[in-house]
Amino acid sequence: MKTVAALLCLLGLAACSNKLPAPQSDPSAAATSAAPWAAMKQDEQRAKDVQKMADKQAADQDKQIQQQTQ
Repeated sequence: MKTVAALLCLLGLAACSNKLPAPQSDPSAAATSAAPWAAMKQDEQRAKDVQKMADKQAADQDKQIQQQTQ
């Protein structure tokens, strides 16, 4: 049983060892790897924009409530 497991491991290693890595021709992937924090900054800005929108809608709703109660 041990020899079968060892043989499977050797075959797996031999099958993977001759393959060359695929060239990266996608410029957006290269830009992403050059600045890994850029995506996080975009997400942070998007979250801030959503928070501003929610605050504005809440303020507008408060104004409407105040106008209706007067």
